[in-house]
Amino acid sequence: MKIVTVIGARPQIIKAAALSRAIREHFNKEVQEVIVHTGQHYDDNMSQVFFDELDIPKPKYNIGVGSESHGVQTARMIEGIEEILLKEHPDCIVLYGDTNSTLAGAIAASKIHIPIVHIEAGLRSFNKAMPEEINRICCDHCSTQLFSPTATGYKNLVNEGITSGIYHCGDVMYDNSKYFANIADKKSQILDKEGLKTTDYVLCTVHRDNNTDQPERLNAIFKALLKISESKMLVLPLHPRTSKSLNINLEKSLFDKVTNNPNIKILPPASFLDMIVLERHAQMVITDSGGVQKEAFFFQKPCLILRSETEWKEIVECGAAVITDADEDRIVEAYNRFMENPPHKYPEIFGDGNAAEFICKEMLEKF
Repeated sequence: MKIVTVIGARPQIIKAAALSRAIREHFNKEVQEVIVHTGQHYDDNMSQVFFDELDIPKPKYNIGVGSESHGVQTARMIEGIEEILLKEHPDCIVLYGDTNSTLAGAIAASKIHIPIVHIEAGLRSFNKAMPEEINRICCDHCSTQLFSPTATGYKNLVNEGITSGIYHCGDVMYDNSKYFANIADKKSQILDKEGLKTTDYVLCTVHRDNNTDQPERLNAIFKALLKISESKMLVLPLHPRTSKSLNINLEKSLFDKVTNNPNIKILPPASFLDMIVLERHAQMVITDSGGVQKEAFFFQKPCLILRSETEWKEIVECGAAVITDADEDRIVEAYNRFMENPPHKYPEIFGDGNAAEFICKEMLEKF
């Protein structure tokens, strides 16, 4: 079986590591994987380092779209992916998550009748103002095989009339977190390098454009973080978009207080292994990232979600996370509540750590 795997953004590169590892360890004589990198994330710190760290096979193709508007970026990806699919003649295309690379792969493949396998299918925020929501819905409704990480995702697909080729398989990111946790502790030097002690800091990430590009939301978030820093060290690995936006969108007085605060440690984008270590040893996690929400749960850390909704409803329903949106008072209140009464229940809702192997077996049976 020949598969074409399309990746483009940092989370997809990490997710692809689980499938590539399963193929290498269990199906190397049965599956040929051709990796296509769209170039959606093109900064070395956001892309190449992950291939090196996670031992992912080098992409055979790199479309190199770079940073453009949604329309231009997606159009260039569709053109590039279609050309590759016509050349490679795969049995199926494998797509991850909900980025423009996902949408482009789904459109390109469906138009030339190549079966689509969607990993992380069925997730819904029920907020169509999010580009990711449109991407994941379109991909799901074009797909032949849909692998949902959660029972809720599976139910979402059924509710939308997708009843064949769907699976509740667990989460490939849980596979990765289990596999790389010990490796990360041995290889990463991030705690020593930054002088951090276990559970002596709060980890925070902010990257979604509706937070970084809207001054009111960005200022509210950082006003809350400034208050939290009065009692706890904050560690912020900054996405390039956020770093740029701080200079443009933060009130000058707030910008000065944040950047000159010894209790707010601003770092460059963290590698995957460094990020695992930062998550495992933090006391709490504050984020607008879907992936980081899950990883906080994997490592049993309370999480504040800087969005108005989440695709990972189970972690909120079990009390391990709180949706605060970009609301200064709600962020501070939730932080104080978790500090006084941290969650104790982290039920097994993301599978058994063998999702990638399950996916490979089902693809082989189908194709």
